[in-house]
Amino acid sequence: MTRPSEDTGTQMTRALQGLENDNSSVRLRAALAVGTAPDPGFVGKLVARCAVEPDFSVREMLTWALTRHTAATTVPLLVGEVRSGRGQARSQALHTLSKIGDRKAWPAITPALLSDPDDEVARTAWRAAVVLVPEGREHELAGALATQLGRGERETRLSLSRALIALGEVMLPALGAATTDPDPRVRAHAIATERLWLDPDAGFEFAIEEAKRIVALGGDGREGQ
Repeated sequence: MTRPSEDTGTQMTRALQGLENDNSSVRLRAALAVGTAPDPGFVGKLVARCAVEPDFSVREMLTWALTRHTAATTVPLLVGEVRSGRGQARSQALHTLSKIGDRKAWPAITPALLSDPDDEVARTAWRAAVVLVPEGREHELAGALATQLGRGERETRLSLSRALIALGEVMLPALGAATTDPDPRVRAHAIATERLWLDPDAGFEFAIEEAKRIVALGGDGREGQ
């Protein structure tokens, strides 16, 4: 009568061991197996593995596996991870929280995370914040995101522009204020984001180059609007 439970235990052990295998294909299959047959006993290991997994495809599968478990089981552990000293742990936890979409995780999206010195963490925090922000708090979030305008290189700036645009019209006052910022990088990024909002087909490269031209000429991008 004890055979079924022993088999289940053996399967769990094998899957957990697979997540530690040196071969990324084995780890990928192990994460798939865990997601296919969710069990609360796996959650802690999945979260811990997200913090150290070097392969992008495996990390995505780990996130998928976590979304297959109940939010009540996963969200508290993931919220704990966003306070980790390891950048990958923070970014992957935020990414997973955005996929789960449980707004109970919103308090974890702190100003410190939105301005995290690690660009990858900050980008993931921006994306997660847009998904998790409670109704009525979008204006507040737009203001917080606008403080990051002008930050980083192309990928980081594009991520921030996309996050602001995803908030919709509520972000326009914060963006408009940034078009007159003393910092030319902030002004250019704000103007480029406005251009993308008005013309999504323009492309970020075109928008940023046009914004730089406007800033160089002393404008704020509002001429003719």
